[in-house]
Amino acid sequence: MTSGTLINSPVLVLNQNYQPLNVCNARRAFVLMGHGKAELLVNGLGYVRTVSQKFPIPSVIRLIYMVKRPLVRRRLSRRAVFYRDGFRCQYCGKEAKNLTLDHIIPRSRGGSHDWENVVSACIPCNHGKAGSTLKEAHMKLLKEPKAPRPNPYYMFHHRSILDEWRQFMPWLDS
Repeated sequence: MTSGTLINSPVLVLNQNYQPLNVCNARRAFVLMGHGKAELLVNGLGYVRTVSQKFPIPSVIRLIYMVKRPLVRRRLSRRAVFYRDGFRCQYCGKEAKNLTLDHIIPRSRGGSHDWENVVSACIPCNHGKAGSTLKEAHMKLLKEPKAPRPNPYYMFHHRSILDEWRQFMPWLDS
């Protein structure tokens, strides 16, 4: 690995109580540690060398102070809807890479753009339904769409988890 790649490698950021907070890159982790805001817990792969010293690249750092994070409703986005629906069309059940968003009650008929009215749909189903309601199009949903429950760890569910991070993530199966 080149030093440019290493400085951008992912670093797990833990709260003061060892609760996972976020993932940043090694460059940001060095800044936090340099300002005395974080401490190194687990070394990563390799070192960053200066003229006179070498520093281990962090893989896990812990903040010196406690950060209070409120539970926030997840923002509605295409990607979030696709993850919620398992990358599956909610009308025919087909798993597809090129999904679209469909409004159950079309926006042209006063439908809202929120978690309960937006689902993943494959292109043929979306074109078949078009601006119709479910009843008019003679279609049914596989499951009722709901907003995802607030989860402080949602940012970790769809990313690769390094082995040295697992000890700090109790919800993962070991």
